[in-house]
Amino acid sequence: MKTKMKYSVLFLTMSFVSVFPQVDLNKTAQSTMNFLLVGTSPKASAVGEAYSSAGIGAESIFYNPAGLSHLEKQFEVSVSYTQWIADINYLSGAVGWNLYDYGVVGIHLITVDYGVINGTSLISEAERDLYPLGYKDNGEVSNVGAYSAGLTYAKAISREFSVGGTVKLAGQNLGESLLESGLKNNNAAKLVFDAGVKYVTDFKGFMFGMSIRNFSSDLKREEIDEQLPLLFSLGAAMNLMEVINEEIAADNNLTFAVDFLHQNNYSERVNMGIEYKFLQIISLRGGYQTNRDLASWSAGVGFNTSVSDYNIEVNYSYSKFEIFDNVNRLSILFSL
Repeated sequence: MKTKMKYSVLFLTMSFVSVFPQVDLNKTAQSTMNFLLVGTSPKASAVGEAYSSAGIGAESIFYNPAGLSHLEKQFEVSVSYTQWIADINYLSGAVGWNLYDYGVVGIHLITVDYGVINGTSLISEAERDLYPLGYKDNGEVSNVGAYSAGLTYAKAISREFSVGGTVKLAGQNLGESLLESGLKNNNAAKLVFDAGVKYVTDFKGFMFGMSIRNFSSDLKREEIDEQLPLLFSLGAAMNLMEVINEEIAADNNLTFAVDFLHQNNYSERVNMGIEYKFLQIISLRGGYQTNRDLASWSAGVGFNTSVSDYNIEVNYSYSKFEIFDNVNRLSILFSL
């Protein structure tokens, strides 16, 4: 059985690597629906988004769906709020339902509020004296935002190896444009797929995972075909406490994780982070993202407790951004 798992992992690794060169990096910053790349989990963001292998439970749906197979409880619900840059706000939620021998099923929802957007339109030659700036203000644009909703299934094939996949509907509403021919609707929606694998070894808590996110056909706006932000990630994580002192590793984890990212709208990036969990109650996290124009380091804290049969976890993260305001994220997680 282990031999088959090794060959399966090797095959999947080669499949992922073989796809990498097919991503056209000449289209830097030309993808659409980039809200799909924004992390909404404080746990993941605090460790620099290095979450492809370290993520487990409902929140892993957003990073590597294979991590959902590691859900220990029967139910888990996570709700997160992200105060993003430029007055943009994210609200996300994920639910996992453990069917045990039949795998784990999850659902998720992300909504994006772009804030107040004012619409403008060009003027005719007869209106030039009334509007010297060359355009007129049409007031606030209604129905502006974005969303993603989907269904995930994950299953542990063996104790070491697990797989997962997500099918989701992603949409972006950009209001209406006032043209000479009348109002034009600028809303768009697309069926999108995620897939991932995860392998947990017997050596000191070492694990690695791979995922493909936002796989879809092109989206056509006007006469231009636009790609969604396709993202490949390969990550590894390890509990360093098992190397330092195995006796206290059961109650104290020191997990280091790193992700290598390859995407169609930017050159390669590396995310790395570390988490120290004390007595499985308090978590301290820190991370860094390389090759970023705005983002850099991040930090966060988590608190876990039990009330009756419920586990309750609260997480917060702070991400440093250049030019824009810094980003805050907050989440609460329930499991039963």
